Amino acid sequence: MSFRKVLFLNPVGTPVFDEVMLKYLSEHKDERTQVDVKSLEEGPHHLEYYSYDSLVSPEILREAIKAERNGYDAFIIGCFYDPALHEAREVTRIVVTGPGESSIFLASLLGNKFSIIVGRRKWIPLMEENVIKYGMRDKLTSFKHIGLGVHDLHKDEEETKRRTVQAAKEAIDEGAEVIILGCTVFFGFYRELQSTLGVPVIDPVIAALKVAEMKVDIKRKFGWSYSRIGLYEMPPLNEIQEWNLFK
Repeated sequence: MSFRKVLFLNPVGTPVFDEVMLKYLSEHKDERTQVDVKSLEEGPHHLEYYSYDSLVSPEILREAIKAERNGYDAFIIGCFYDPALHEAREVTRIVVTGPGESSIFLASLLGNKFSIIVGRRKWIPLMEENVIKYGMRDKLTSFKHIGLGVHDLHKDEEETKRRTVQAAKEAIDEGAEVIILGCTVFFGFYRELQSTLGVPVIDPVIAALKVAEMKVDIKRKFGWSYSRIGLYEMPPLNEIQEWNLFK
């Protein structure tokens, strides 16, 4: 199998997560995968508000197009909201994955029902919309929040784990068979939580990476890529050029 080149974008205007995310991805990537990590040059430092999410979407599209031009096989949008996921697939020919979609579909293969543990209650409505959009509403048991923001999750890791275990146990009692960690900054917690809870716990960073690797492989071997006759129909190149879009 040939080499894969993957770009992981932290869609925030701070490089604070870049180094640690590169180390984490490097630990879990296939040996035939090269992973690079970058963040945006400016913008919000987290996407906990939907208005922030909308601000970074144009930049995500530009970065996806640049990734394709720079020879990447796959582009990962590193936020569980999956901002601009469908839009990035529409304007590029490379594999594009998001942690939310990847985690949800993997969870559906590992159990009948899943629950998603998030940091703050604020995150739930948009994530629930995505679950419905992905056709997985009937698989969702619940969302649980632990009252911590993105930049709080690694400040006191023992407290984060305690709150997450408590929330996950409630979800399991309600019928969840798989637990999804609903933020990329939950990286590193899944293995201990999985051992404690006795059910699969999906790390969204690893999920997005593994789905990206798989989709690159099946695209190369079988030609299976995004259909261009409906959802992912590409905009006309002459319009993009004439209107000077995505520069």
